[in-house]
Amino acid sequence: MAFYIIGIGGTGAKCIESVIHLASIGLFAEEPIRILFIDADESNGNVERTRSSLNVYQKCFKLQEGEKQQASWMKTPIESYDLWSPFNETSTNRTLGSFFNYNNLKQNYQGLGNLFDVLYTQEERDVVLDVGFRGRPAIGSAIMSQVDLDALDNEPWGTLISQIQSDVGAGKPTKIFLCGSMFGGTGASGLPTIGRLIANKLKKINVRDRVKVGCLFMLPYFGFSPDAGKDPDGVYAQSDLFLLNTEAALRYYESQAEDIFDTVYLLGNQNFKQVKFSIGKNEQRNESHFIELYAASAARQFFLSPTVMSGTVMLIGRDRLEVLGWSDIPEQSIIKAELVNATRFAYAWLAKTAPDLKDAKDNGIEWAQKYITWFSRFFRPKQGFFIKRGEDLPEFGDTNEQETITIVSNWCKDYLRWLSELHLCEGDNVQLFMSRSFMNSEVQLKQEEFPNLVISDSRDKGKQSQDTVQSLHVNLISEPKNLMPPNQGTAGLAKALYILSRL
Repeated sequence: MAFYIIGIGGTGAKCIESVIHLASIGLFAEEPIRILFIDADESNGNVERTRSSLNVYQKCFKLQEGEKQQASWMKTPIESYDLWSPFNETSTNRTLGSFFNYNNLKQNYQGLGNLFDVLYTQEERDVVLDVGFRGRPAIGSAIMSQVDLDALDNEPWGTLISQIQSDVGAGKPTKIFLCGSMFGGTGASGLPTIGRLIANKLKKINVRDRVKVGCLFMLPYFGFSPDAGKDPDGVYAQSDLFLLNTEAALRYYESQAEDIFDTVYLLGNQNFKQVKFSIGKNEQRNESHFIELYAASAARQFFLSPTVMSGTVMLIGRDRLEVLGWSDIPEQSIIKAELVNATRFAYAWLAKTAPDLKDAKDNGIEWAQKYITWFSRFFRPKQGFFIKRGEDLPEFGDTNEQETITIVSNWCKDYLRWLSELHLCEGDNVQLFMSRSFMNSEVQLKQEEFPNLVISDSRDKGKQSQDTVQSLHVNLISEPKNLMPPNQGTAGLAKALYILSRL
């Protein structure tokens, strides 16, 4: 199969961030996912953080690349076409007026110029759009409407369309998934326009009937105080207009966009999380939200499930408005198992394994062989006169091994950061993990909290109490011999610990 996901605006990027994390723990297929970000604000903080998570993922994925999969960890290749902006790279004055050459309209096409005056205030015409569309769908729609179908032959669109043609020509089931908000500026204006452009382009190259196009509309789920701050030019996103923007967008999609998408998802939350007010750029960096876990689950359902019959409507909700628990997670038995496995591994690695490896580096190989029981199973031991065992293992001090330790640790920290943020939603008591245990993964985590990470753990209390990080390390001594090779070095250690962390 061939999977493509396009995140439009800051919310679209945040949805992709959760897709990356679910892919990292094995909840997508082994076929590549190809990503494209779309935003007029190239320095959007949400986009930058997602690109950072993708960079961490890709480095960690390479550690397992080419090996036959035993663990679900890091089995999905993720490629990126990076970011595309509707503004030309050479654009220096990014205003609505300059984009449409407003002065020329007023002088030579007075009727059009007067219509422009009716549709947009002077503030909206003159405000600089280098921070995006400032939560104004009307501005974004005007800019997006000028994107030329033939411009999709330019990069990165040319490469993306060519890859789609190649996938279809090879007989691969091909799916494209767009995601973004219905209530902001870039997403609300970009989803219908980009969706239609893609659908029309696929028709033009005669592959539309062999490509499924899905869309995720994010309904309002966060807000900020209108008095929290104002831009000097007075044009900025206003959360008290989100519901009005959403209603208008839904009416449009109902009447005008039915033929664009084969599958449509709507996701929202009644409780609005309060976020820091920001005009845009790097300051627009909101914490992850549990609703984005649902967004990634929707992408998973679209990519991996058979095509839903036309006209089918599926609903998902939660038992209680104020609480979100495991019973509210879609495909609970599958998703819970992988989330639990990954969380236990990341916690165990940061609480014990990485500190042990640091001690080995500080104190030397002989010390490590004496005090870290599993050390010689993964790294070449110090050779005695008659000792030949472990000659095929890597040297612990090798630069690649030390870099691998950092790569794995960075993924663990990024994953736990994302997971902990999912639990920080005002008005929503998220009860999946004891997130306070790993709220700050930059500090060495406490081993004694490991047995109680999972909320609603169904295991016998005695068995649960014996489930410690130390017991996992004891199992590293004997269990890895049953794993398929190569089971060597830091990468082999991480893979073995990941497998042993499964409940």
